[in-house]
Amino acid sequence: MKNRVALVTGAGRGIGEAIALQFATLGARVAITARSQAELDRVAAAGKAKGGTMFPIVADLTDSAAPAKIMEAVSREFGPPEILVNNAGIGSSGEVTDSNPPKPRAIADFDDSFWDLTMKVNLTAPYVLTKLALPEMVKRRAGRLIYISSVNATIPGLFGSAYTASKHGVAGLMKVAAIEYAEYGITSNAICPGVTGTKLNDRRLEFDSKRLNTTVEALKQGSTPLGRRLEPDEVASLAVYLASDAASGVNGQSINVCGGRVFG
Repeated sequence: MKNRVALVTGAGRGIGEAIALQFATLGARVAITARSQAELDRVAAAGKAKGGTMFPIVADLTDSAAPAKIMEAVSREFGPPEILVNNAGIGSSGEVTDSNPPKPRAIADFDDSFWDLTMKVNLTAPYVLTKLALPEMVKRRAGRLIYISSVNATIPGLFGSAYTASKHGVAGLMKVAAIEYAEYGITSNAICPGVTGTKLNDRRLEFDSKRLNTTVEALKQGSTPLGRRLEPDEVASLAVYLASDAASGVNGQSINVCGGRVFG
């Protein structure tokens, strides 16, 4: 990983933050994106404290111009990314703000604007960033495409049609990239986390606790056979492996990190 250029989207917190910090600790030069300057500055400071090199880029992936601006900024600072981690996403409960109520709804009552927003961030943005990263990877005849998908790419999420559909789409995008670019030494894989301790999942658990008339703590304990939620670092460790030379033979795979919740 030493001096390799990595781009991690949605790196202001949660899984993206954990991936970026693990990359930085191993010597990669890591460009991190998120909408919050404060979050990015905090992560960049943490990476620097670990001896890493980070470059924060404030960007909103709901803006169709953002992917090109991100790629231009990374290339100017470090050079074209050799590792692309498409992590940024919107969960089934929407944004993590008090002013934005949860949006999990059955299909017949689903909010069309929330569907469009989810697809734009969860599927279209990874597609565009992949498209922008590939030409330089092809020239180098090397590259790593890593998508943070979800176990909902395999099993449906109740009241989360947009999220489930977008994660199925991410899995399909990953597989097409895997077969189209393998000859250039580029691998493409997806990590499918189960219930993980992030702010987005906190929001979903709050919704489900009211829906099911139970406690958030009980939902956490029942989220995996391990009796707990996963930690972001447990997901990040797989991203480090997939980005490494040791994983050169792993391509086109959707790998669950779910504590035994999903098999196959």
